Amino acid sequence: MLRAVIWISVMGLALCRPSENHLETESGEVRSEAIRRLLEVFGMEDPPAALARGHKQPPQYMLDLYNTIADVDGVTKDPTLLEGNTVRSFFDKLHSDQIEFLFNMSTVAKSEKILTAELHLFKLRPQASLTFNRHHFCQVSVYQVLDSSKKNVSQGKKLLSSRLVPIHSSGWEVFTITQAVRSWMSDERSNLGLLVSVRTLAGLQMDLKTVRFASGRNHHHSKQPMLVLFTDDGRRAASLEITPKGSDDSPVGPSLPFPSLSLPAAARRSARSIDYDESGEKMPCQRLPLYVDFEEIGWSGWIVSPRGYNAYHCKGSCPFPLGQNMRPTNHATVQSIINALKLTKGIKTPCCVPDKLFSINLLYFDDDENVVLKQYDDMVAGSCGCH
Repeated sequence: MLRAVIWISVMGLALCRPSENHLETESGEVRSEAIRRLLEVFGMEDPPAALARGHKQPPQYMLDLYNTIADVDGVTKDPTLLEGNTVRSFFDKLHSDQIEFLFNMSTVAKSEKILTAELHLFKLRPQASLTFNRHHFCQVSVYQVLDSSKKNVSQGKKLLSSRLVPIHSSGWEVFTITQAVRSWMSDERSNLGLLVSVRTLAGLQMDLKTVRFASGRNHHHSKQPMLVLFTDDGRRAASLEITPKGSDDSPVGPSLPFPSLSLPAAARRSARSIDYDESGEKMPCQRLPLYVDFEEIGWSGWIVSPRGYNAYHCKGSCPFPLGQNMRPTNHATVQSIINALKLTKGIKTPCCVPDKLFSINLLYFDDDENVVLKQYDDMVAGSCGCH
């Protein structure tokens, strides 16, 4: 009888205790859901495939642009530096011996607003035997191909950009081709590529050995022809529009689209002691570190920079009376007074929340191995206050 009781008790405990497999499955589901929602914040349905890129390097232009607008943690230095919130670089897919190019724009969403498109060509020095050419300048013109069978006549192409270029110079030449890209985005089939012509000031065709541009076939990858596209995906405008006016005490500006997650019991219990430090003393509202490590999340295979960033978080109490160092709003001050005087039941003290938010920038490879620079608003708590 005693053995039976013991056996039943042990079996009961075994049945009540969650199995390790069940806990692992639940943990895996929570992680998957968390990653999915984080991808939503970054405007993606799925993460780009991790590249086994080895020697694959982002264009120097994109690295320089990233370092110009972002600090070492990816935080935006000056919001006015970048036109729009997305910059993409595309490499030529044609690799022709002639000066003609084709760029695959399929990764650009039709909803994105095309702001500026540029063709970047690296001009090589003339060959030594042609150094003493009597011409000092040439006319370089970029055309949109309208008909592949007639691209050598005026009816088959449209002039996009043209200017004088020194024959003996070397370095990057940039031409605006926004009109062509806008037409390609409205009709994908119209993307027949670009054609470049080089002529003397008298209008005569120049020898391609005299004026040479690097190609994707025969020259170093750092000098490949490249299309750089500046767009805006509208996320800023949309996030401002969906913020209800006077909905709560949240800081000025759009909030991140984080749906609420149900917390486990342990997390709910720990929430009661959130305003206390290790010594048991009440901690005033302040900003504390919160590092987001992309390698731990599993995104280091496609993100070039940063490797992670400090999002910071706000923690602490907002006791009466609220001092100016707690950066309270007028509403928070009134709420604090009502709470202290117990004039109305159920009125809590104000909350410690971010009152200034900064954007961050990501430089990454997309699924087509194009390099993308994207700016995301409201990703870093710049300061905290009682609201």
